[in-house]
Amino acid sequence: MVTGKYTKEILGWADYAVIGIILAISSSIGVYYRFTGGRQKTVQEYFSADRTINAGVLAFALMVSYMSAITLLGTSAENYAYGSQIVAMYFGQGLATPFVNYLYLPVFFKFQKMSTFEYLEMRFGFTARLLTSIMSALHTLLYTGIVLYAPALALEATTGLSTDLSILLIGIICTFYSTIGGIKAVLMTDVFQGILMFGAAIIVIILGIINIEGGVGRIWQLAVDGGRIEFDNFSLDPTMRHTWWSLTIGTLIISLTANGVTQVQVQRFLTVKTLRSAQIAAIGSWPFALCLGLLASFAGLVMYAFFVDCDPVASGEISANDMLMPYFVVMTTANIPGLAGLFIAGIFSASLSTVSAIINALTAVALEDYVKPVYDKLGFQFPEKRATLFGKFLAVAVGVICILLSYLSKRFGSLVQASYSIAGIVYGPLLAIFTLGMFFESAEEKGAVTGTLFSLALVSWIAFGYPRPSKIPLSVSTVGCNNVTLPTQIVTSIRQMPLGDSSYFYLYRISYMWYAPMGFIVSMIIGLAVSNLIGLLSKNTPREIDPDLFTPLIAKRVRRRRVNVSKTSNIQISTIHEHKRDIRIPS
Repeated sequence: MVTGKYTKEILGWADYAVIGIILAISSSIGVYYRFTGGRQKTVQEYFSADRTINAGVLAFALMVSYMSAITLLGTSAENYAYGSQIVAMYFGQGLATPFVNYLYLPVFFKFQKMSTFEYLEMRFGFTARLLTSIMSALHTLLYTGIVLYAPALALEATTGLSTDLSILLIGIICTFYSTIGGIKAVLMTDVFQGILMFGAAIIVIILGIINIEGGVGRIWQLAVDGGRIEFDNFSLDPTMRHTWWSLTIGTLIISLTANGVTQVQVQRFLTVKTLRSAQIAAIGSWPFALCLGLLASFAGLVMYAFFVDCDPVASGEISANDMLMPYFVVMTTANIPGLAGLFIAGIFSASLSTVSAIINALTAVALEDYVKPVYDKLGFQFPEKRATLFGKFLAVAVGVICILLSYLSKRFGSLVQASYSIAGIVYGPLLAIFTLGMFFESAEEKGAVTGTLFSLALVSWIAFGYPRPSKIPLSVSTVGCNNVTLPTQIVTSIRQMPLGDSSYFYLYRISYMWYAPMGFIVSMIIGLAVSNLIGLLSKNTPREIDPDLFTPLIAKRVRRRRVNVSKTSNIQISTIHEHKRDIRIPS
């Protein structure tokens, strides 16, 4: 290994003690909720906490489940390597909130189903439910692998501990308290872990201010000089990696899907008693997400200022930009026992909170969408008294699968791009099929399923097609590194050119942030076109759909039209009767 300006320090006993204590607290919360309250005697308590969660707790938990270690490690690394334009994504999240609150959530609150995909069976049929359930489960499992991989990177950068061993450790702890504690334990540990996430980001910023002469002013100036400050890229070129349009629109669709129709978040919304409480929680979660995102982004600029003359990746000290934050902490906390451990615990907590939410949600889906239908197909009655026990066995199985898939995450590249690329492939079609069901009376199951499958295939091809251009980071330097013979690394700024040259196939050059919008639009167009074509060709009378299956504005219109039709029919019948009385029958 090339020796740079800084020497990697190993965590001390105080750091390991802090990490152990915090992980023990997370596990003990699970144990506590196993033996308190209703003791998980019903599936409603296990998966929805009997709707006893406070709106404030839910708001914080919603943010924590969405903002994982990918936010802390990945967002800071993005700002370090590519600049601050990525901050625009948090405004896209804010734009999604009112749409979620008033268009999607009311439908789910009306039916209070354990699985969000049960709605699609009610609206379309079992095929639509099974397709989207499997599609969403596969995405969630892959995403979980990335989330588990993130803290493993942190441990590798700070201790040299094998990433494989780290993944196994985190996965076992997370599966343990998610399994025995149910969703109430998951939500309460989210609050504890969310505080640690904020603490981890703040630790980095404070350490930077202390160790960089000139403080915040110097940090900002170095970021400006290094081309890291960019908030005004309004280019319409879809091959630009990050622009205001790609980040806000892409994140809008991803956030609409994540918070509006996915099992992980909708199941959390249903833990409060009223729709109003859920809407308040959704509104309250965005400021928390924005604050954490901005802190992580500024932490990236802090690290750039610290490593401005000796980039640890270019000098060979670490192997990936996603390791920058833990490496920075270890470099600056050698004389403060336990502080590096507190930071690493924050990274662990960020992953634990997200993975635990996913395990609980996937368990609910597995029980409702796979196990119970199998019982019905075989002609057996599902033993509801043992539903909780089934859920716990399924939680263990889901946890094991998540751990195994996490070992594939090394192939996915940077944390942020990997997570958003995978989400973009699935979330566009997923949002589209729910939107077709809630907003369009003419939408039919065959049309919705056709649009979903075509969109999924198209975006997967675009996302995984090869050969494709490499990402082009901003310039870094190694001139200040000791004993480094590498020349200063100078790379063309990403904002001076599109993502790759014209020698690559155009669709392979499109920014990953456009995957979700593309998938949504394509799925909507094909779904509506096929549905309307089937409607024109069909000789059968269209089935009457329950108005509650539509979003409130559409449901109101459907009810009003049916009332008018009913009144018209009654008038016509009355007129016929009057006419019959006026007819004289000749003798």
